[in-house]
Amino acid sequence: MIKLDLRKEFKKLYEPSAKKVEIIEIPRFQFAMLDGKTEPGHGPSTSQVFQEAVTAMYGISYTLKFASKLRQVDPIDYSVMALEGLWWGQTEAFDANNPQQEWFFRLMIMQPEHITPEMFQAALAQLHKKKDSPLLDSLRLESFYEGLSVQTMHLGPYADEPRTLAAMKAFASQAGYELRAKHHEIYLGDPRKAQQDKLKTVLRYPVDKKV
Repeated sequence: MIKLDLRKEFKKLYEPSAKKVEIIEIPRFQFAMLDGKTEPGHGPSTSQVFQEAVTAMYGISYTLKFASKLRQVDPIDYSVMALEGLWWGQTEAFDANNPQQEWFFRLMIMQPEHITPEMFQAALAQLHKKKDSPLLDSLRLESFYEGLSVQTMHLGPYADEPRTLAAMKAFASQAGYELRAKHHEIYLGDPRKAQQDKLKTVLRYPVDKKV
C-alpha cells in the first residue's frame, strides 16, 4: 500500500516559523470546501453553524481517507490535512475583535490529487447515511490557487491575531507588496477543542506587487 505523508511533504506551507514573516508561493491544490456564515453576534467559538460545518469537513475528509485506504485497486493511505478557513465581512475586512458583524467563511481541507469527483460523491453519499445534515449538501471538491502570499505562524488566542496581522502587513509593505483577497487561517489542531493559549494558527494573505 502506498502511504502519503502530506504534512511532511508540504511542511514549509503548513508549519512556518512563528519567529518571522515570509513571502511564499502557494501552488494550486484541490480541497473539500464548505461555505457559510456565523449567526450575528457570534464568532467561531460560539457559532453553532460553524461547529456543524467543522464536523462536516472532518467527516468528509476522514470518509475519503478510509475509502482510499480500503479500496481494492491501488489502495493509498494518507494523513488528513489541517482545517483551513477563509474569512471576510459583509461590508468590511474581517475583524476578529468585532463580535457584531456577521462573519462569512469558507472552510477547506486539502485533498490528495488521486481523490476524484466520483470518489468525493461516493464518500458524500456514505456520510449522508450516517448523519443527514443540511450542511452536507454544501460540501464540494474544488481547486484553489493562492499564488504569492505572505504568511507566518500565530501562537495564542485568535483575539491576539491583529498584532500578528499588523506585522505581516508591515513586512509585505516594506518588501513592496500589498495584501489582497481574503483572510486565511490554517488551524494546527481542532479549533473546537484546543486551549486558547496553546493555539497554533498559520496566518496567510495573498499579495500583489505595489504599482
